[in-house]
Amino acid sequence: MNNVKNLKTLIVKKPLILDCGKTINNYPIAYETYGTLNDRKDNAILIFHALTGDQFASGINPITNKKGWWSFLIGPKKGIDTNKYFVICANVLGGCMGSYGPSSVDTKNDKRLDTNFPIITINDMVNAQYNLLDFFKIDKLFSVVGGSMGGMQVLQFISNFPDKAKTAIPIACTASHSAQNIAFNELGRQAIMADANWKDGNYSKLNLSPNKGLSVARMAAHITYLSKNGLQEKFGRKLQERDSLKFGFDADFQIESYLRYQGSIFVDRFDANSYLYITRAMDYFDLTSQFKGNLSKAFEKSKTKFFIISFTSDWLYPTSENKEIVIALNACGADVRFTEITCDKGHDSFLLDVPDFLDTIKKFLNISYLKK
Repeated sequence: MNNVKNLKTLIVKKPLILDCGKTINNYPIAYETYGTLNDRKDNAILIFHALTGDQFASGINPITNKKGWWSFLIGPKKGIDTNKYFVICANVLGGCMGSYGPSSVDTKNDKRLDTNFPIITINDMVNAQYNLLDFFKIDKLFSVVGGSMGGMQVLQFISNFPDKAKTAIPIACTASHSAQNIAFNELGRQAIMADANWKDGNYSKLNLSPNKGLSVARMAAHITYLSKNGLQEKFGRKLQERDSLKFGFDADFQIESYLRYQGSIFVDRFDANSYLYITRAMDYFDLTSQFKGNLSKAFEKSKTKFFIISFTSDWLYPTSENKEIVIALNACGADVRFTEITCDKGHDSFLLDVPDFLDTIKKFLNISYLKK
């Protein structure tokens, strides 16, 4: 994971004061790019990934050898056309794909940081990634785009740097993590910490991995990414490779087998401590409270053109929470568009090949690019 070699990495020498009060410097931000930055340097799009994403948004992930998590959206002639745009995507601070995180090595003792890594926030993630603009000598991005936790980063980016993006597309997100979402994240964290192999976060030093706990955390979270109708349509009460119930605790139902599989493959590509830190950052996210209860003030200095997207079947970050962002943007006179995409795939709709979703983004970006 964070020991993976041959990743594109920016070593940030500029000190970053974290929200927790600690300061980091000389830290790595792993990133990937797609397309070509034009001579005017005005065609760059910064992609922010979600909880378990990484910098490999398109193409083939060299670690998993699977397609990037947004390959159907990013690429030549796709919604985010890499023949036209220069796309940057970084692994977030706290991640496990090369950026500074719990699995990074402490230069003082040559051991993994593990839970000595400082608590981070969405704000810290955004401030760290901003250094990529300086690295590429980009004065202003054409767009910032992200779904779920990526959408939170989009909102925080515009709030922090109101004149640094022409357009912004926050997708299926929220301006403040709800009690329900905090509860789901806490369930996952407790599953990891209850695993006997977690060892207070020091499992790597003992050559252990809390895979059972991390797998359960993933299973629980994955349920929240789907919808009731979508699950019923796909699985219903279908049995898994059997004609009748076996009256035991093996996976009788297809949905049980599916969730177990999702948990088992997740542990091969993600670090348990990173899961703890990133979910905590999501729970701490409350852009409204940063502005003393007035969300519109987060955007009042920005001239960015916004496009908010939600999905009908998303109950994790429902349309109502996305509309709260729209209302706040309208209140400060921002240029904002909103659409709700009809789809029964739940929160994960933004990660799936949903034609209406892909077409909507493509049209918005194309029109905005022509009006530069």
